[in-house]
Amino acid sequence: MVLWEYTTTPLLVHNSTAILNNWGSEGWELVQVTQGPEGGPVAWLKRPRQEA
Repeated sequence: MVLWEYTTTPLLVHNSTAILNNWGSEGWELVQVTQGPEGGPVAWLKRPRQEA
């Protein structure tokens, strides 16, 4: 069974591709984008959890 870890990050509209590429290079996969509490987009990401 795969165990996952999750994180969220705000997206800047003018720089969202670079932000997502940076997270992707660290093994994170975009799950969805939602509206954050202050109105801006927030990316939800996941990756397989590393065993300690």
